[in-house]
Amino acid sequence: MPHRANFLLNRLPPALLKELAPHFSILRLQHGQVLAETHQRVQKVYFPHSGIISCVVELRGGGAIETGMIGKDGAWGASQALDGKVSLNHVVMQVPGTASVIDSDHIRILATEHPALRSLLVQYEQFFLAQVQQSAACNAAHTVEARACKWLLRMHDLVGPDLPLTHDFLAQMMGVRRTPSQKLLVNYRRRG
Repeated sequence: MPHRANFLLNRLPPALLKELAPHFSILRLQHGQVLAETHQRVQKVYFPHSGIISCVVELRGGGAIETGMIGKDGAWGASQALDGKVSLNHVVMQVPGTASVIDSDHIRILATEHPALRSLLVQYEQFFLAQVQQSAACNAAHTVEARACKWLLRMHDLVGPDLPLTHDFLAQMMGVRRTPSQKLLVNYRRRG
């Protein structure tokens, strides 16, 4: 079953996932595709199989900083869908991939009917909140180089050694400016 490519969905009991499967569709998500805008009602919930979803806080003056990265180990939009709320961030595909996608109204109903699904979604939301808090702490306490290393390691965990990114993109995700006099260390080589 293709939905098992997402680690969260793979943790569901097989009979439950089989029951839920007809409510999901598989979508190919493109680089730069916007999944939600800040303060927009969440319409869909995404369980990535591959690629990376990025939650970005847009700053006044045109800047932005990434606060969370979601890959095959998570989901985006589930907690918002459970409460009928809006997206707190600009949410975009950082790395293209595929995902199991479900309408937010369906996931809310299914989570009410199936406590195992609701529990899994709440557990993931706690993990994601911890990731966001860790990012905030790192942004305040660590050097740009240390933050870049952490960010690259997380990307590597989610998509492997071939990281499709530019220096400018990495600088934007980390909320730093890249000027000719300011070099950002981004040499990542596959060892083998």
